[in-house]
Amino acid sequence: MTKKTRDTDVAFIQALAELLNDNELTEIEVMREYGTDDSLNVRVSKAQSVVQTAQVQSAPAAAPAPAPAAAAPAAAPAAPAPVEDPASHPGAVLSPMVGTVYLAAEPGADPFVSVGTQVSEGQTLLIVEAMKTMNHIPAPKAGTVKRILAEDGGAVEFGSPLMIIE
Repeated sequence: MTKKTRDTDVAFIQALAELLNDNELTEIEVMREYGTDDSLNVRVSKAQSVVQTAQVQSAPAAAPAPAPAAAAPAAAPAAPAPVEDPASHPGAVLSPMVGTVYLAAEPGADPFVSVGTQVSEGQTLLIVEAMKTMNHIPAPKAGTVKRILAEDGGAVEFGSPLMIIE
């Protein structure tokens, strides 16, 4: 490997890292062929930090009988309902590709749908742009749009929940 090739490869890898950050991707993998017996395989990946929370319930300390009755209403808000993963919702519309989400056909136009909109099966919900191609995402079923989870102009990953239809 010549120094020039090495410098070119380093510049290529740095460009991939910038592309990863600029497009909010988590991983890029590329194979670059230089000839019949020379190639470069590069995989650039961001480390994903996983935040886990655990609720620990301790046994209440011995208290007079009136105290638990007064503390019961305060304890209910302190124990929130488990947070539902939108991707596991039965009405979730998932992104079929990595790309950029657009809620309207063009800037300044009305969005395809909004919360509360009745949609029919096959109706366009939004657009995911991938590799300069505008991909219309159809409603998988008829129903009412309950939540829009994607942000206009925001990046999405494959399998990311875009909206909820019930």
